[in-house]
Amino acid sequence: MTTSLFDLYKVGVGPSSSHTMGPMRASFRFVRGLAERGLLERVRRVRADLYGSLALTGVGHATDRAVLLGLAGSEPATIDPNAMDATVAAIRASRRIVLDGVHAIEFDEINDLVFHRDTMFPPGAQMQHPNGLRLTALNAEGAAVEERTYFSVGGGFIVEDGAAEAQGRAAGKQKYPFRSAAELLEIAAANKLAIHELMMANECASSSEAEVRAGIERIWQAMKSCMDRGMATEGILPGGLNVNRRACRLAKRLHDREIDGKAGDPLAPLDWVKVFAMAVNEENAAGGRVVTAPTNGAAGLVPAVARYYEQFVEGADSEGILRYFLTSAAIGILYKENASISGAEVGCQGEVGVACSMAAGGLVAALGGTNGQVEHAAEIGMEHNLGMTCDPIGGLVQIPCIERNAMGAVKAVHASRLAMDEDEGHKVSLDQVIRTMYLTGMDMQSRYKETSLAGLALNVIEC
Repeated sequence: MTTSLFDLYKVGVGPSSSHTMGPMRASFRFVRGLAERGLLERVRRVRADLYGSLALTGVGHATDRAVLLGLAGSEPATIDPNAMDATVAAIRASRRIVLDGVHAIEFDEINDLVFHRDTMFPPGAQMQHPNGLRLTALNAEGAAVEERTYFSVGGGFIVEDGAAEAQGRAAGKQKYPFRSAAELLEIAAANKLAIHELMMANECASSSEAEVRAGIERIWQAMKSCMDRGMATEGILPGGLNVNRRACRLAKRLHDREIDGKAGDPLAPLDWVKVFAMAVNEENAAGGRVVTAPTNGAAGLVPAVARYYEQFVEGADSEGILRYFLTSAAIGILYKENASISGAEVGCQGEVGVACSMAAGGLVAALGGTNGQVEHAAEIGMEHNLGMTCDPIGGLVQIPCIERNAMGAVKAVHASRLAMDEDEGHKVSLDQVIRTMYLTGMDMQSRYKETSLAGLALNVIEC
């Protein structure tokens, strides 16, 4: 395995890891490459061509803005979400982009940012993934100085066409490398380790334990801040669907019930789980600061279930949170490297389904469950999300995405409980369900995979 926990969980901005973070990172990398090769002085224009899902739902996912911001030197991890609107407005008003803080080029968005909605893959590309972006730097005569093709493969990860996928921080350094869930369980058993202990050992191959703990704490605090912002913010989400934020109102209602002494509802904790998840995804839909978990579109599940553990489980502590994130990352890495976490490639089962699987297994670990129970919970979490399509209305990460996170988070809690109540084993393995998810995604018609050409995206508008 070459992916680290910190590759999987990374801070960025909404609304989409594939359509916003990935294109921003690719554009930033393209300009940085021009600078490193001493080519910027020759560049007068940059043309961006978008294909497949990036073209079909790119505007709703803010792909156009992401490309502009990336070319202007911004990265998802460090950009100030509050400054994005002003930066994009300035570029559009002046029709100029400053590539490296010094070198300015003309940028005519109509002609230099092209959405090829009738072409699935960049012509001539070796790789075929439905999130393709080709960037071409042109000189004063209109000749190409440099051309690069990138694919945004889910979770903010990008791959350059013709090059091997970039190695993660854990590449070649892990103490206990694993390629499947079966191998993970076997290695853990042979070394008398819990999954979270094995993952900690792998992460410590490139960082100290103190650094890993501090990094996980930063991720958790970023997630909690996102939930808190979402539960404190009212209004209408951008994009034109006029979707009202609901997390703030729902949180207030739950608070009022508690104050009025009506906290005896045994299902109240699950109501909070839904609110936590919706708060994150409303922030994501508004272009706010979120953490990929493993993607932006599914960013609400993992933090919602972690907060459920912290707030409602007796005896919850920081060690339980540590176990949760290390274990959930191991599960997410299995999906990332053996299947896909891209909605445009395998549908929403690769986003919400994977997040549900991660959260379910992570919660078992937080609760002190066995490795076998972790694997079982992760399997349940995906098995009952198989075949889920990705059909965002208007290409926006709002309907059905926000509620889908809420329902997935509740499902993860139940999956963990099912697994921990079962002591007779189970018929379907996590490896089998991961393989099934991937093959199901490959068989799924492309119009049900983040193209907004079918499903709710089509029928709600027609009605």
